[in-house]
Amino acid sequence: MKLHSGLDESALDAYLFAHLPVYAGPYAVSVLSGGQSNPTFLLEGQGKKLVLRKKPGGILLPSAHAVDREYRVISALRDSAVPVAQAECYCEDEAIIGTPFYVMEFVQGRQFMNPALPELVAEERGRVWNEFNRVIAALHCVNYDAVGLGDYGRPGNFLARQIARWSKQYRASETERIDTMERLIEWLPANVPPGDDTAIVHGDLRIDNLIFHSTEPRILAVLDWELSTLGHPLADLAYHAMSWRLTSEQFRGMAEHDLAALGIPSEAQYLQLYCQRTQREPIDAAEWEFHMAFSMFRLAAILQGIVRRALDGNASSSEALATGQRARTIADAAWLQVEKLMTNAPARILLNP
Repeated sequence: MKLHSGLDESALDAYLFAHLPVYAGPYAVSVLSGGQSNPTFLLEGQGKKLVLRKKPGGILLPSAHAVDREYRVISALRDSAVPVAQAECYCEDEAIIGTPFYVMEFVQGRQFMNPALPELVAEERGRVWNEFNRVIAALHCVNYDAVGLGDYGRPGNFLARQIARWSKQYRASETERIDTMERLIEWLPANVPPGDDTAIVHGDLRIDNLIFHSTEPRILAVLDWELSTLGHPLADLAYHAMSWRLTSEQFRGMAEHDLAALGIPSEAQYLQLYCQRTQREPIDAAEWEFHMAFSMFRLAAILQGIVRRALDGNASSSEALATGQRARTIADAAWLQVEKLMTNAPARILLNP
């Protein structure tokens, strides 16, 4: 029987009774707000809270909404330096609630939605961003073979494969012609920088995908791992660093702010700290700008997918259509990065604070 959650809660509770390590049901189910992709629910029973993540219903883009991969990676990282919620169980049987799903612990804490952190004072903002930098560096330093993720992706040639993948995803969800996306689809594969590196990458490292301790600048859990894989760590870092390049109006950025006055490190300072923590040499400027342009292209493709799901009635957020319609804005910003790169052709980023 489906209740207000839209799930067959009786079937779900029976499954949890049989498969959870510790059953504390019957569980009351409610929809958790936020997220443009995998529907997320809160389960409450006998003083214990759990979180359920499931695939959305309907026709989906190929390889999207991989809740099985989310469950696998947080299980693998459980004993690493990367804070994650404890994975409880995974169900691939669509007969239970209509799609595959997994259950993890509910992590109580603070979640920041704005990278400029208006609710904090300057000193606290600096500590929060320092902690985020620490966790990203820790993730990229995890020995993926040692934690059982050696086959979680294909090492090597990551950028070329990702450009092809997101070009295909964009084509599958295209609703109108975006000229700058057409240029990016042509330019990016022809200008992939030489060299490669491989690490576990999250794929969506935004401040709102973190749970912080309620009073300390300490991350308790990194959330939303559906885009994680083995890939180039600088691509992961650049996608994260778009917060420094985009404004809040464009898409969840902070470029319009005086970051020094806010106590937030500059992009160069942040990169320098990351390089120190990962023992990486200073980053080549042209390579970094390519990663930034690719990250914006990828974001535009993701946003276009949100538009398609909203039009098809499969989006998990009521704000999905408005969010997805920023695809053109982000594609334009990405092409602007390319134009600057072609004009300036920088040779090295010295990362001076």
